Amino acid sequence: MLSDIEIARQAPLKPIAEIAQGIGIPDEALSPYGKRIAKVDLGWLASQSKIRAPGKLILVTAINPTPAGEGKTTTTVGLGDALNRIGKRTVIALREPSLGPCFGVKGGAAGGGYAQIVPMEQINLHFTGDFHAISAAHNLLSAMLDNHIYWGNALEIDARRISWPRAVDMNDRALRNITSSLGGVSNGFPREDGFVITVASEVMAAFCLAESLADLESRLGRIVVGETRERKPVTAADLKASAAMTVLLKDAFQPNLVQTLEGSPAFVHGGPFANIAHGCNSVIATKAALSLGDFVVTEAGFGADLGAEKFLDIKCRLAGLKPAAVVIVATLRALKMHGGVAKADLGRENIPALRTGFANLARHIENIRKFGLEPVIAINHFTADTDAETAELQRLAKENSGTEAVICRHWEEGGKGAEELARRVAAIAEQPDAAAHFKPIYPDSLPLIEKMRVVAREIYRAADIAVVPEAAEKLRRFEEAGYGHLPVCVAKTQSSFSADPKLLGAPSGHIVPVRDCVLSAGAGFVVMICGDVLRMPGLPREPAAERIHLDANGVVEGLF
Repeated sequence: MLSDIEIARQAPLKPIAEIAQGIGIPDEALSPYGKRIAKVDLGWLASQSKIRAPGKLILVTAINPTPAGEGKTTTTVGLGDALNRIGKRTVIALREPSLGPCFGVKGGAAGGGYAQIVPMEQINLHFTGDFHAISAAHNLLSAMLDNHIYWGNALEIDARRISWPRAVDMNDRALRNITSSLGGVSNGFPREDGFVITVASEVMAAFCLAESLADLESRLGRIVVGETRERKPVTAADLKASAAMTVLLKDAFQPNLVQTLEGSPAFVHGGPFANIAHGCNSVIATKAALSLGDFVVTEAGFGADLGAEKFLDIKCRLAGLKPAAVVIVATLRALKMHGGVAKADLGRENIPALRTGFANLARHIENIRKFGLEPVIAINHFTADTDAETAELQRLAKENSGTEAVICRHWEEGGKGAEELARRVAAIAEQPDAAAHFKPIYPDSLPLIEKMRVVAREIYRAADIAVVPEAAEKLRRFEEAGYGHLPVCVAKTQSSFSADPKLLGAPSGHIVPVRDCVLSAGAGFVVMICGDVLRMPGLPREPAAERIHLDANGVVEGLF
């Protein structure tokens, strides 16, 4: 059996200009990065949005992830290929991979099997440099903040109340909490500091939610970096940093165009995590895809309780988007793990465990319906799946949730293996009122703490939330400063509906502990930090980086 990277290398790829031409992008609107990758001119894209009615937006989400794997990106790619196979002009919109998980746990994030975006190595490793530009813009603000204090502190920033960290796109637990400016007077004033991973940076979030360079600069200017001694917020605009930050992001802000193994066009742009950020690719790329395709297939990170909730409550709310259909990806293996089966035993048939684990999928179905949307279940097929288990899952979906569960074999067959899913999705999306009933789960007018309570009760099925006094005081001050209308972005474990990663299945009646909150005024939301989740991950005991190397011919090996 070929590995993902071997499959990717054997594929006969088209020149990126040919992929662009297929969706109407002329050569003069492309900035090529080699033969297979290009950025697309923002001005040309803006002109297209005024010519064509936007396509149908399809969201791909999943059950709570487990070590058994769900294959959400693989399904997104397979569905996009399948829609093109059945004659629907389709563009895919995905997030860029972060170096942190590529060298940590995952080893890559470009799909798998015969449902991949390519060129795989470049997409996973540096790509067009967007994340480096975002890290640089973030750290420019950090440097200008400390520099302002060093040269007299005209804004009277209280060094005890600086909230802006530094950023690096790598899992590095040693940088979570540091002391900076050591070494003497010439190095500034020592203070506690720290790093977040770039995908958790507010610059990343602002980058992904902005709709133009002018909007990006405005959002960057609204970033709050700390407070004065009188407890007044200090922004990037106050530090005169936002214009230079935008200059660093100018080229990165153009969306990246690549292709799938079957030649479907794919925009891959931006990449906030869904457990510690809002988990969606850039608005600029999504709207570009919508202006060029009749269908756009996109994904939101991790399970539907995180990525989909944020896609629907944050991205759609702020960008005016309305999805026409939702796909929830599940595997028999992962559902059995939610039913209590150990990873080593997942290859054996276990229908009772499948029935128990189905509760996790059933809850995600219920949650998607709360947004006024009707989901389709994609059963991402594994070779060890038995006919009896598959039939049982389809029965459970139909009898308990009234939902169709479609078997998908895109990993082994490419788009051909997802044609049935594509036909079902297209039938839903092409209904005249497909997006008419969509609505966020809470209104703008609710207080911030009540928005968090709605998410906890309605999506996580918690009995309530427990907000520590320090966080409650921050929320009160945010509202006094005029930020109470913003949506909330929950940072919590992806493994459970609760804040406890060991609580699998469909727990209810639990308490969601809110231990801190962070104002992301530039992005346009308030982050609620729950449980033990960290905004700077660490590497595992045996990181993927130990297996990634160059062979004698300089070819990357070990990356899937």
